[in-house]
Formats: sequence, structure tokens, C-alpha cells
Amino acid sequence: MTMRTRVRGWRWRRSPLRRRCDVLEAWALLAVVVLLAVGAPLAGVAVGRRVYDDARARAATQRAERHLVTAMVVEDAPPAVPSPTGRQPSYPVRVRWSAPGGDSRTGLAQVPAGARRGEHTRIWLDSGGRRVGPPVNASAVWQHTLLAGLFTAGAAVAVVIGVHFAGRRASARRRLAEWERDWERTGPGGGATRPDVRGPFRAWAVERGADGPVAAPPGRGRARNQAWRPSGGPRTV
Repeated sequence: MTMRTRVRGWRWRRSPLRRRCDVLEAWALLAVVVLLAVGAPLAGVAVGRRVYDDARARAATQRAERHLVTAMVVEDAPPAVPSPTGRQPSYPVRVRWSAPGGDSRTGLAQVPAGARRGEHTRIWLDSGGRRVGPPVNASAVWQHTLLAGLFTAGAAVAVVIGVHFAGRRASARRRLAEWERDWERTGPGGGATRPDVRGPFRAWAVERGADGPVAAPPGRGRARNQAWRPSGGPRTV
């Protein structure tokens, strides 16, 4: 039975089996960890703070420009219906109000179910007397801030992970090319009988390449162990 032991942290140790690409992968992994643990949260906080300041300023402007007035309902709303919670829905119906210049205007406004013609309701107007929605409240400001921060942090995580995996794939292709060159130098007959990496050996190498240097592939002698160097940690056989 063959026993294999993975040596952890081998990329940070001096070893004749360690190559330059192994060192670069170690530093790249460290950079990914730092970006995920520190960079992404900081990006989310920075964007959230900016969005919070903008939302607060916009809410203050709306509160200064908008005001409540009394409007009269000019058509009946749909009748109220029994509800287990006792709450009734609201419906858009036509109402009439007076503009700042004294002109009478009409428009749609949400009124409770069962409202009758001639009743009064409260609506928001801007400085020009036009029908608008209520100003943004503190709850909406915080909700917008949290969504922006979370989206930014999530996007940063997705970009970092995507770049990391793309780099690993490029490194794996480069490592396969290095194995071919090594086999040409160390294989029997100076490379005349090197294995076809386009066939089953390629799948064998890729499958084990993520875990580090291993013994020679099945059917090869121990004397050529150093010719086969997938990218993970050294193993003993």
C-alpha cells in the first residue's frame, strides 16, 4: 500500500523542488486572503459611507422643498372589505387641492378603502404645487446604504476570486509545459519516449497538480520523481 503525506507550507520553505511559479502562487494566495479579509470590507464601508452622506443630503433637501396640504376626495374609493388584521388597502383616486398661487388642481392620491367623495386627505406637494411623494426617511436612507455597501463588498469578492482562479489556470498550463521540457531532458532516450501529455497522462497530472510534487506517475520509476512536479505540496512515498 502506498502512503502519501502532504507537507503544508512547502511553498514558503527553501527546497530544490520549489520553483519560481510556486513562490508566485504563494504570494498570490496571501494577497487574495488579505483582499478578501480586509480589502472587500473596506471597499463596502467606503462606498456605504459615501452613499449614506448623499442620501442624507437628498432627504434634507426633500424635507425642505416638500410640504403636506389638505386635499378633498372628488370620487369614491372602492368599498372596504373584511380583513383578519383589520387593516384596509389604499387605492389611487382623484383628489383636488389648492396650489400656492390659489389655483385649484386635481390629481391621483392614495386614500384608504371606503373613502367617500367630499372627505379630506393629506398629500405632499413640492414648492411648485405639484403632487410628489413623501421625503425619504431615515429607514430608507439606512436601507439604501446597507444595500450599496453589501453589493460593493460582494462585487469585490467576486472580482478577486475570479482573478485568482484565472491566474491558477494560467499557472497550471505553464506548469504542464515545464513538465514536458523536464521530461525531454530527463526522460529515457532524451525525450524520445516521453509520455503524451495530450492523452491520459494530462488528466493524471492535472488531477494531482493541485496538491503539489508527488512521486512519478503509475508505471514510472522512482529515479525520475523530480521530472514530475505538480503545483501543491511535496509528498513522501
